[in-house]
This record gives sequence, structure tokens and C-alpha cells, in this order.
Amino acid sequence: MPHRSDPSPSSRDAVAATLRAAGCVFAEDEADMILAAADGDPGAVDRMVTRRAAGLPLELVVGWAEFGGRRILVEPGVFVPRRRTEFLVEQALALAPDASAVVDLCCGSGAVGAALAAALGAVDLHAADVDRAAVRCARRNVAPLGGHVHQGDLFDALPARLRGRVDILAANVPYVPSDEIALLPAEARDHEPRAALDGGTDGLDVLRRVAAEAPAWLAPGGHVLTETSPHQARAALSVFTEAGLDAGLAICEERPARVVIGTRR
Repeated sequence: MPHRSDPSPSSRDAVAATLRAAGCVFAEDEADMILAAADGDPGAVDRMVTRRAAGLPLELVVGWAEFGGRRILVEPGVFVPRRRTEFLVEQALALAPDASAVVDLCCGSGAVGAALAAALGAVDLHAADVDRAAVRCARRNVAPLGGHVHQGDLFDALPARLRGRVDILAANVPYVPSDEIALLPAEARDHEPRAALDGGTDGLDVLRRVAAEAPAWLAPGGHVLTETSPHQARAALSVFTEAGLDAGLAICEERPARVVIGTRR
């Protein structure tokens, strides 16, 4: 008798056909994930397929997203981590392989902080977000690694003892210009919190606030890293430079991803 989490081909084919009809490009792969998450419960399969066919992001349907080789738990109302953001993690680790204090600001699910802590080992990890749902979700991902999650507005959420001690400040801030939110894919536009996407008129409002305070929180030689879009990269570099940071841009065309890096002199 097959194990109950090993669905029959006909079950997989039926689920995949339904997903394909709903416009899911990778229907077979998604069917496998749904069937595995349902663990043999036909009712759970039906509920998941219905939610996915209605447009809910797959990660929210199954309850997790793959990031940095880990399963990151995600919940409705929380920003789903993007695989391209793994490039930010890679850059941070390359710059500060011996980091002892790490902050994941605007942490969402806590994916970036969790990936950094998993790679660095014993590290003083702090994640923060203004949204209560994100903080609750991040705790599920960060606490098992010994990290701490705080609720509050940017640096106001952090313990004062971290000032001047942070080696890696990952700040995956919202950077979509307000009038471009409507142009995002429906999965993001309709199912993720606007506050996690909307960066203001030019998309750089939150970044400016982070850059202004970052030098006071970074250790000497510490780094702040954030994602940006191709057409915002030059302006984002200027934001860091004007804040007194040495600024640079790392590009990965494959994913694609652009990460602006500011270093405290």
C-alpha cells in the first residue's frame, strides 16, 4: 500500500489539470506541493486547489516558501519572500562572514534574518517590522535560530544596545512607487500588504528614512543592504551617499536582482 503522502498519478493529474485550467504555468510542480502539504487529506487538497485556482499565491496556500535552502513559514497578510532576495543574503555574507550582530529590518516573514543566522551560526539576530502579522510570522521562523523579533517603526523597534554594533543591516524596504502598485502581478497586488510594497511617490521614501539613521546603528565597517529596481538604482546609491555611507551596487542578472550596499566609514 502506498504511503498516504505519496499521491496516485491520477490524483496528481487531476489536481494539475485544474491548476493548469486556472492559468498556473507550473501546474505539475504546484500539484506536487499541494498534495504533499495536504498529506493524504482529500478535503485539504480540495480547499488548497480552490484557493490556488482563485489566485492565492502558492506559498500562502501550502504555508511555506523556499528561501536560502530553508522552508520559511508564511501566513496570509505577510509578504512572501522572493527567491531573488537570496542574492542580498549572499552579498551580506560575502561582506561580513564573521558578523556578530545582524538586523533584519522590515523583516516580513523573517526570511532574510533566518537565512543569515543559519549561515553565520552563533549571532545576535534581531528582526523588526511594523506589522503585527509579520512579527507573529517572523517569530516562527527566527526564534528557533535564537533570534529576537520586535514590533515597531524601523529603528524605533530595536534595543538601544544595538546602536553602533550592527555588522549586517538587511533592510528589504518597500520600493514600488505608489502609482505603480496597480501594475504589479495580481498575486502581489491583491494578496500582500500594501505597506510591504508601497515605497511612496518615487519608491524611495522608506529607504531615505533607513539611510538617515543607519550610520548610528552600524558598527565601524558595518553594512546596510537593500534591494532596488534597475531604474531606481542610481537614485538609491545617492540616498546612501548623502547619508554619509560609502555606496556600491551589486547586480545579479540571472535572478534578476540589484542590491545597494552602504558601508559605514
